[in-house]
Amino acid sequence: MPRYIHPRLDPNERFRERRRQALRRRGRRRLAAAAVLLAIGAGIGLGATQISGGNHTAQPPSRPPIRVDKPLVPRPYPSEVRGVHVTAPLAGLPGKLEDYTALKAFGLNTIEVDVKDENGQVGFVSRGLPALARETGAARPYYDVESVVAKVHAAGMYLVGRVVVFEDPTLSAERPALAVLRPDGSRWLTSGGLGWVNPYDQRVWRYAVGIGAAAARAGFDEIQFDYVRFPSDGDLSQIVYRHRRAERKGATIARFLQYASDTLHPLGVRVSADVFGLAATHDLGIGQVPKRIAGDLDAIYPMVYPSHFSPGEYGITDPDAYPGRTVARALFDFRRQVKGRAVLIPWLQDFSLAHRYGLIEVTDQIAAARRQHARGYMLWNPEGVYTRDALAG
Repeated sequence: MPRYIHPRLDPNERFRERRRQALRRRGRRRLAAAAVLLAIGAGIGLGATQISGGNHTAQPPSRPPIRVDKPLVPRPYPSEVRGVHVTAPLAGLPGKLEDYTALKAFGLNTIEVDVKDENGQVGFVSRGLPALARETGAARPYYDVESVVAKVHAAGMYLVGRVVVFEDPTLSAERPALAVLRPDGSRWLTSGGLGWVNPYDQRVWRYAVGIGAAAARAGFDEIQFDYVRFPSDGDLSQIVYRHRRAERKGATIARFLQYASDTLHPLGVRVSADVFGLAATHDLGIGQVPKRIAGDLDAIYPMVYPSHFSPGEYGITDPDAYPGRTVARALFDFRRQVKGRAVLIPWLQDFSLAHRYGLIEVTDQIAAARRQHARGYMLWNPEGVYTRDALAG
């Protein structure tokens, strides 16, 4: 998740009542429509989504009828979100998920699990997934999704499913027609050799959202989209986008997230997105514009890892050495752009790069998030090892 390429970056309370009522009204309308469809024998599950060729229109992709297997009102947020990220392989290790739920004794109340990661792999196998996830080998049996949902909810915790969208080495390799290409028609790759899929291609939209829908029907409380942007590293001058539209990148990303929210909200989940920590401060040229997407999302998760800010940003000589100041300054800009239309829950750094991070550095970031009236925080560590005492504050 945390890879930034930008001149200023290191390369390396419940829902608001109005929103809750709006979701209920929309849910009732959709449920009524579904009942009519069932009455005439036209109910078809979203999970049978099949991606194929064909012409593309300028309108967002149509949404297949949705089977609702859970309440239309999302599980309430914790009073303050205190969460951690768990990879799919970790979630599948015997006893490992129980290790995380045991952190409830220290204050943990939210767990995010990879549903689809940056390698394009889906963490579970299910008939509810889009057929393409099985055909390309993307669906992997890392964990039993029903078991993960049951364990997290039995612990009284909130469950978020992370779905990486446009960085997808698996899909881009198996279906090159969906990939970001080079002028010679070959796959374009990042400087790290990773393939991306085309943000303009609505078949890609249906695939990512279909995976999110499978997780929603399995019981996840929130679907969080990551890498919901255009590529940022590699030779960007060599990129060719098929089906490109004459619009700003921010408009494309906003249209995708609107489609995702409209499709997933009736399933009784919240919809959110991860964005770069500087997205509210600078135009990063990748389509992440917080003020454009806030109205369609329930939450925005800025990745404000201090180590990812360049020296001098916000007038701080070494942002990594002043984690609280850096987080507070970045979140201040997000508050100005979002203006309360979506909840802000930052990703905070619980790993070390140039500076060693421990309890003091993590709690400094948490305090800064609270000063900026964030709804809580999520801790990120790529190895899944967290400073448990920081959760108790």
